[in-house]
Formats: sequence, C-alpha cells, structure tokens
Amino acid sequence: MTAAALSRSFGDSVAIMLLESEAIGTVGVGEATIPTIHWFNELVGIDEGEFLRATRATFKLGIEFVDWTAPGHRYFHPFGQFGAALPGVAFHHRWLKAQADGLDVPLPALSLAAQLAAQGRFAKPAGDARSILSTLGYAYHFDAGLYAAYLRRLSEAAGVTRIEGMLHHVERDGESGFVRLLTTDRGDRIAGDLFIDCSGFRALLIGEALGEGYADWSHWLPCDRAVAVPCARVAETTPYTRSTARAAGWQWRIPLQHRTGNGYVYASHYLSDDEAAATLLGNLDGEALAEPRFLRFTAGTRRRPWRGNVVAIGLASGFLEPLESTSIHLIQSGITKLLTLFPDRNCDPALADRFNTVFARDMDGIKDFLILHYHATRGRDEPLWQHCRTMPLPETLVAREEQYRRSGRLILEPDDLFREASWLAVLNGQGIHAIGYNPLADTIDAATNRAQVRQIADVIARAAPTLPLHDAALAQLIGAA
Repeated sequence: MTAAALSRSFGDSVAIMLLESEAIGTVGVGEATIPTIHWFNELVGIDEGEFLRATRATFKLGIEFVDWTAPGHRYFHPFGQFGAALPGVAFHHRWLKAQADGLDVPLPALSLAAQLAAQGRFAKPAGDARSILSTLGYAYHFDAGLYAAYLRRLSEAAGVTRIEGMLHHVERDGESGFVRLLTTDRGDRIAGDLFIDCSGFRALLIGEALGEGYADWSHWLPCDRAVAVPCARVAETTPYTRSTARAAGWQWRIPLQHRTGNGYVYASHYLSDDEAAATLLGNLDGEALAEPRFLRFTAGTRRRPWRGNVVAIGLASGFLEPLESTSIHLIQSGITKLLTLFPDRNCDPALADRFNTVFARDMDGIKDFLILHYHATRGRDEPLWQHCRTMPLPETLVAREEQYRRSGRLILEPDDLFREASWLAVLNGQGIHAIGYNPLADTIDAATNRAQVRQIADVIARAAPTLPLHDAALAQLIGAA
C-alpha cells in the first residue's frame, strides 16, 4: 500500500525500492475495512469495478454485534449517519428530545444503512443532500492477499523496484543515527535517504535497529491471540461484518465473493489455542477450506513511529485488534500523514514530531472506542468479561461516557476517526443511554420535532425495500452474469 501510494504521488521524481521476501508470510486476515478505504483507492487510481473483480470483494454497510451487551442481544454499527440534517441542532439531540417527549422510534430505524443491512440490500450514497441515500456510507470486505498482489502490479508498473530477499544487516550513520544502508541475505546492498518500516510485528528497523519502545495496552485490551480459518459460502452475501462475543473474546465473520472469512480473537490467559480452534470450527457457516492459522499480538503502540529517517507504517507502528476493522485504516492513515509531512534528505525532526503527535491521537482515540465495547458488556459472567467490566478505564473514555450520559453530547476532536454516528451506535448498543440533551433542542416545538423524526424513520422504512439486494448490486458493478 505504501509503495503504491508513493509511486502514484511522486511519479519518477523519487526512486522507490521495496525489499520483500516470498519466504515470509503476511498476516493477511485483515479483510474488512471502513469507508476511509475510498480515499486510498482513489489516490492510487483504482477503478472500483476492477478492484471488486480483482480482490473478490463485497460491500460492507457496517458491523453487527451479536451477544455483546447480553446473550441474545444484537446491535448494528452503521456507516453513514443517523437521521438527516435538520435545522437547529445535531439530529441525535432531536431524537433524544423526541424520546423524552414519548416518541418510540429506536435508533436503528433512523439509519438507512442499518435497515439495508438487515434486509441484505445495498445502495451507493447519492450526492444530492435532499436524498435519503446521501446518509449512506460503505466500505468493503476483500481478500487481503489478492489486494496486495493487485497493488504490487500497480506499483511495479509505476516504477517501484522490488528486491527479493530478507534483511540481514542495518548500517547506521555514526553521527546522526540515520539508517544509511541495508544488506540482504543475498548480499544486495540497498542505500536510501528515507526508510519505511513495513516489516509487521517484527519491526525490524524501528524496533530492532533503532530500539524504539512499545507501549503495551493489554491491560485494557487483553485479547492477544487470533485463530483464523476460511469456510465455504453457503448463502447470499450479507453486506456487513459480524462480530459475535464468545467466552474469551469474539468471533468475526467476513463474507467475500468466493468464501467467508472467520476468526476468533481471544485472550490466551483465559483460553487455550486448542479450545479457541475448536470453538471457531464449531461455529462456521460452511465447510472449512483450510487448517486453522494462529496469530499472536500485543495491543499497543510506538509513541515515536517516525524516528530519524525511519517511518513505521502498519503493524510495525502498533496494533489494535480488528474489532472495528481499523488495521487497514491505520496503514492508510500513516501513509496520509507521511505524504503530508514528506521530508527532504535532512528529515527535519519537527516533521517527525508532528507525525508522531497526530499518530498518537489516532491510536488513542481508536483505543478508547475499542475499550468501550469491552467494559460496557453486562450480561456475560466469564472471567474475561468480569475483568473488562471492572478494569480501570482511560480518563478520556470516562469523561466522554459521563458527558454523554448527562447531556447526550459527544465530545469529539476534529481529527477523531470515529464520528458522532459511530459513538452513538455503540454507546446505545452497549446499553449506555443519555438522560439529557442539548437545551437548544427545546427551542423546537415538541410535536413538530416528534413528527419530523418520525417522518425520517418512515422515509427510511419506505426506501429500504425498493433498493437492490446486495448480490444483484455487486453483480451489476462487476459485470457478472
């Protein structure tokens, strides 16, 4: 992804070399995305239809959470927005006021994405703000291995030089500490001005060579393992990711054109690998297509992912479990920041400081959002969930929850990844409800407000059944019979 973005942005004004080994596998299970993927695909010049065909992708309208709040309970985190833009005050304050005034319209009824997902339907957003379709957002599920191969073809066509081999030795400048030369196991010597560390959890440059430390967040996010296995498709495609709470973590389900991706993210302190694999294999839709594959990780971050002339992108910079499909976004986010702050040969330390500051905000905001799901789960008695209910929380999350409970306000920073609709969906889905709302909503006549909120729910209810089923919409875009 980084090579594709840099080659597309700089053309032949910089020389880009990529050291990679066919002998080293990739994580390759990050198959669910969030709507920021559109920005990246546009940046590298990807045609949507071609992308859908090449990566066997499907559409994603959000994430369904099953058994999280309590066994048997479901809620949906939709992409896009709730309600519609109305004068006066943010829509969710209008909804909160309408509820206080006796209107019984549940939050999911005010999301077109949620209603389409429940019916297995899909539509793309409309540009006309007067259309209810303008409230939609969407992302993709795709085969990460096929996506990587697709981006490799684009990168090499754009002039990226790929060097086969493994890193053997790192040579640094004695005065500045900058990395100057890489030597491979085949004897190739690769000099450079700027080095991007995309070596995953091993963090060969930022961690091993430069010794940049890692902040461990496992006391908040205790899941440290995942077991993944694909299975056969057995039904029509659901246009959403499903996350089902289990005894020691949660299970993902990601539908693709040719198979369904599945995995169990769990805390090894509470569950053995064999038990995790057995649970996963016992909860598949169809026949398993491969042997279970295990991954180990520690939730956390590097506070200085840019140090000297080395910039860590992706897993080398930190890892947050895939509960909200943010892993690929964090790669894109790192690339965006790098392009914005791209240095000359001197690698001005002020650029690195700025990169590290905004990257930390990204990670901290996402971390709090993930913790919200865990600690607010009430109806499970297994040891993991007991721990999560009683663990000390980050002060930032405590303040955000308390403000929402008191006043219905969602206090967000301008560059927070998850916006009002996301926090609203998960707070309410996890059983955290507001007792107040912005007093500005009281300037609107109560009957008028109730009628307008009800009208939007009615428009959504009428519109959803008229839109195409997901597989029909997908087939039309990829040109399939």
